[in-house]
Amino acid sequence: MTLEDALNWRYATKRMTGAKVPEEKVERILEAARLAPSSFGLQPYTLLVAEPLELRRRIAPVAMNQPQITECSHLIIFAAWSPVTEAQVEEMVDLIARERDLPRDALAGLENTVKGKMAGFASEEEGFQWAARQAYIGLGMALAAAAMERVDASPMEGFDPPGLDQLLGLREQGLRSVALMGLGYRDTDNDRQAGQKKVRRPREALARRL
Repeated sequence: MTLEDALNWRYATKRMTGAKVPEEKVERILEAARLAPSSFGLQPYTLLVAEPLELRRRIAPVAMNQPQITECSHLIIFAAWSPVTEAQVEEMVDLIARERDLPRDALAGLENTVKGKMAGFASEEEGFQWAARQAYIGLGMALAAAAMERVDASPMEGFDPPGLDQLLGLREQGLRSVALMGLGYRDTDNDRQAGQKKVRRPREALARRL
């Protein structure tokens, strides 16, 4: 199966059967998000995996009681760092030094550049919006990976981020929720969007060659 085949197969599934996604598939989807590109390679977000049904039932009221919250197998919460701290930048530089067997001081230029970028944000909100954009790259990679695994995925912005942050105590952890993704299997009997033809703008309208 090609990536194009997988993307044509997938859709934003609204109703799911509740069947469990095998853990090895979930791990591969999470790994795709981990391998996603991000500015400076900082990955300024955290993935929170909500699997227990009782937890997802508590989340549902702050997510407009969308049925896929409780019908999915795993609910992935993409939470951006807020604020992005110097300590987090230093952790990234430490990791690069270890993984590439480099002296720490050889990365001083990178460290100063990234810290300068973080210090240059006019406000914590501006920094959060930057981190949130990185999280969306991870979300896109995870959606593509789910399609390759023949796992249905429902990306969701229809929720109350401050409400979810309060429910899970995210602000105390330096996190703010950005997007949700439910993983599961489509309920073709109850999902009115199942089987509908995929509609996208023509390629020549979307992509222009200069």
